[in-house]
Amino acid sequence: MSILNEILGAQGGKTVATLAQQFGLSQDQTTAALGQLVPSLNKAMQRNAQTDDGLSSLLRALQGGGHQRYLEQPEAVTRPEAIQDGNAILGHLFGSKDVSREVAKRASASTGIGTDILKKMLPMVAGLAMGSASRGAGKIGLGNSGAPQAKAGGLLSSLLDQDGDGSVTDDLWNLAKKMF
Repeated sequence: MSILNEILGAQGGKTVATLAQQFGLSQDQTTAALGQLVPSLNKAMQRNAQTDDGLSSLLRALQGGGHQRYLEQPEAVTRPEAIQDGNAILGHLFGSKDVSREVAKRASASTGIGTDILKKMLPMVAGLAMGSASRGAGKIGLGNSGAPQAKAGGLLSSLLDQDGDGSVTDDLWNLAKKMF
């Protein structure tokens, strides 16, 4: 299951309904917005996982950030602390507000939804994406040396499988070799 599909199906669609209500959008508009925003976040997570420090940092955030609550309790994603958390995620993944603005602008051009609405939605979607990715994070860990260990599965494997061979073991091994 992809990160997008997990968000769309979270709590039987209640997450999408919560976002739709929050922004005065229809279910279809919200689904279209998610369809444009989530892939950008997914690509940023993949890029982040390919750097020496990025993978360790991403795994710590996925395992310790408590982001799954956004999928389990859809109303939590609209709270101020969740928006602050989402903005921190965006800063880490994109590096600047300019990138976030560009992502919202491109999504607006594709969906017809106003850029201002999408900029406000993006931190919430970032929290949801991290929540979805964190569900696979329990299958991988950091060893005593800080190097990634074990085999990941599910959603997280798509972030870590750098060579697209269906296995993250070789990718983690190559990353660990770079780290030491």
